[in-house]
Amino acid sequence: MADKKRILIVTQEMKPYTILSQISDIVRGYAQYIQENGVEVRILMPKFGTINERRHRLHEVVRLSGMNINVDDDDYPLIIKVASLPGTRMQVYFLDNEEFFKRKQIFNDANDIFFEDNLDRTIFFCKGVVETVKKFGWAPDIVHAHGWMTSLLPALLKTTYQNEPIFQNAQVVYSAYDAAVANQAFDADFSAKAEANGLGAVADAFFSNGVLDLNAGGSKFSEGTILGTPDVSSDNMTAPVLDYEEELTTRYLEFYEELLGATEENV
Repeated sequence: MADKKRILIVTQEMKPYTILSQISDIVRGYAQYIQENGVEVRILMPKFGTINERRHRLHEVVRLSGMNINVDDDDYPLIIKVASLPGTRMQVYFLDNEEFFKRKQIFNDANDIFFEDNLDRTIFFCKGVVETVKKFGWAPDIVHAHGWMTSLLPALLKTTYQNEPIFQNAQVVYSAYDAAVANQAFDADFSAKAEANGLGAVADAFFSNGVLDLNAGGSKFSEGTILGTPDVSSDNMTAPVLDYEEELTTRYLEFYEELLGATEENV
């Protein structure tokens, strides 16, 4: 890139902290690649209770902590922790809350049942990301969201937070991965939850043929969409779509440049 750009990576998981699916390896690999190629990178992810704070040397960022995030008219305290990603010069920021993330499982309980409050956890995380970046005072050129737990973030940026100066020049990219379990679990409650959390006017964008499709919703409010794994279809995706390739790492920078170049041409 001609000048040093700022890329905010928002992900539901990343190696070595959380290893649950392909997302973990993909984000870990390409984040280091783009940082080593002249990009300023910051990474935000949930601080799940499975993450060992001592082993990974997490510590609280007091100046960023202390905010409350509203979910269904209830306030939940947001704690921000940070660690240096081993082998890199990047910092990873972890969004924590005792009620949502202290448990020693990620998305499923000890009986492998999907947590009933995963949608609330998703709302908390996405809203928390926006509020954390506002406190950074760090305006990103690209906001790149990875996975269904980040699927509400593009819509929040284009509606509830559309007038926030820190995001005025940001292009949003959504990477779609398998979301079948979340779609099925959230389907019945999604519209009511969206209404209660400021997204009621755009809830329909997350449905395809009457069925919840988190990836479609994430895509519709983004300037670009990336198919993160081969099992994800481009059906119902909008905006420029980067199809899955076995080695996508080098293509991320090119895709960013295309989106930023198109924006500059339209100014």
